[in-house]
Amino acid sequence: MGGLITVKNLHKWFGKLHVLKGVNLTVNKGEVVVLIGPSGSGKSTLLKCIIGLVKPDLGEVYVDGIKLEYDNEEKLIEVRKRVGMVFQSFNLFYHLNVLQNIMLPLTKVHKIPKEKAYEIAMKVLREVGLEDKAYCYPAELSGGQQQRVAIARALAINPKVLLMDEPTSALDPSLVDEVLNTIKRVIRRNIATLIVTHEIDFAEEIAHRIVVMNDGKIIEEGPPHEILYNPKEPQTRRLLERVLRKRLSVNRF
Repeated sequence: MGGLITVKNLHKWFGKLHVLKGVNLTVNKGEVVVLIGPSGSGKSTLLKCIIGLVKPDLGEVYVDGIKLEYDNEEKLIEVRKRVGMVFQSFNLFYHLNVLQNIMLPLTKVHKIPKEKAYEIAMKVLREVGLEDKAYCYPAELSGGQQQRVAIARALAINPKVLLMDEPTSALDPSLVDEVLNTIKRVIRRNIATLIVTHEIDFAEEIAHRIVVMNDGKIIEEGPPHEILYNPKEPQTRRLLERVLRKRLSVNRF
């Protein structure tokens, strides 16, 4: 299908609300694509369609050449084995410690023996700088540390594709940088990565391509310098102006 992620003419309605309106998108091997756009533009719904958590009403999604069949549980599992997902709200199991949170999908979904799963879990914890927190429970960690555990869990399955849905939006501002720095290290793995974020400076630094969504559609895409400094669409200019105004007002205090 060309890319590791291929989305063709994707539509999604929630009742009368038309959330995705004919979205087409490709993410290639090793490419980092950043999705930006106002709240409610369909960015998170698009990610959930790609991993099979939301079933689109029209269109097709392919991951690593496999067409998603949303009513076929076996096919969905095959796709999810290839996709690491980082949610904005961490989605950790609070009754399990950090090590158990990472090992669980390895042993239950990927059928990896516990000894090997332990080795993998400790390796990815070292990668995100949390080896010493392996036996802590999520409630004992800061929000930034919990998100780094979530990133480690996504990496543990050795994904072909990595999806991140506003990974810093639930964090205290003082914890954002530690997560962004972790993501910068992670993307060096050369994984096809699709990130939703409002962190424009971060997007400029890491993205090969920025895709702008508005009202359920992709309205513009291109290299970061082109989108951020010479956008063609008025909606993109307005979005960036709002982000810059917000940043200036925060930095004033």
